[in-house]
Amino acid sequence: MRAVIVGAVGSTAVAIEEVGNAPGWSLPLVVTLPDELHVRHSDFYNLGPLAESVGAMIHRAASSNDPETIAAIRAVDPHYIFVIGWSQICHPEFLGICPGKAIGYHPAPLPRLRGRAAIPWTILLDEAITAGSLFWLADGTDTGEILRQTFFHVARDETAQTLYDKHMAALQSMLSAALPELAGGVEQRIPQDDRYVTWAAKRTPRDGLINWHDSAEQIDRLVRAVGRPYPGAFTTLAGKKLIIWSALLVGGAERYHATAGQIVAREDGALIVQTGTGLLAVREWQAADDAKAPRLHQVLGVAD
Repeated sequence: MRAVIVGAVGSTAVAIEEVGNAPGWSLPLVVTLPDELHVRHSDFYNLGPLAESVGAMIHRAASSNDPETIAAIRAVDPHYIFVIGWSQICHPEFLGICPGKAIGYHPAPLPRLRGRAAIPWTILLDEAITAGSLFWLADGTDTGEILRQTFFHVARDETAQTLYDKHMAALQSMLSAALPELAGGVEQRIPQDDRYVTWAAKRTPRDGLINWHDSAEQIDRLVRAVGRPYPGAFTTLAGKKLIIWSALLVGGAERYHATAGQIVAREDGALIVQTGTGLLAVREWQAADDAKAPRLHQVLGVAD
């Protein structure tokens, strides 16, 4: 079986390793972004060396729907196309290269959380269980039939990075099981039940701005949801950006009378910050190069 893989992130690398080393499969072509467009994905992965290691050519393109890309894919005559880690909608001409044989991956329990930024939204919504979904690409966004799904729990202290890693493991496991079935002509196709559809809206780096009047629980979820490999939650310190990579809920709020965002204590290297409701211990932060270290009683999110 000949496959083409389209993508530009960590999940794409997982797919390349699985397809490129699967018995009965060959991977003649990988389509990915040019290096100069790496800013499209905060988790961009340079796939060149990995593709070379499994004998695949690299085609770099800004769009999977442009004529050059479609021609490059047609030239290798694939049996299946895997679109994994690619944020563009595939148009009818692309899907027509091998009709009904394009497979995507979505880091959510489809039909729930169709759309964008599913990993951050999973944490922001305080989901207890999620899933990774391999599905057949069709008209619409994340609407196609399900090939495979793997469900798993979301920990109370889950971060974007730990959830991302769980999805990489789920994708690897599902591909390992699905590839022999596909090679043998077995194609599971389970329709999505539209009664359970929800949509996840696009998020941008500025959506990581902390509102210190929110509760400590809300801010903690934001920090965990948009941390590495994403741009991070942030505030300002004396008018300069301060990224907060790690935080922890702490007790003792009844002992302090302070403004939301005010640093009320320093304990074991952490900044204890008053929120709208409760305290948050900021354990890891990153200030602008010329910014001074946060001071006790300084208020985050306001200009001095």
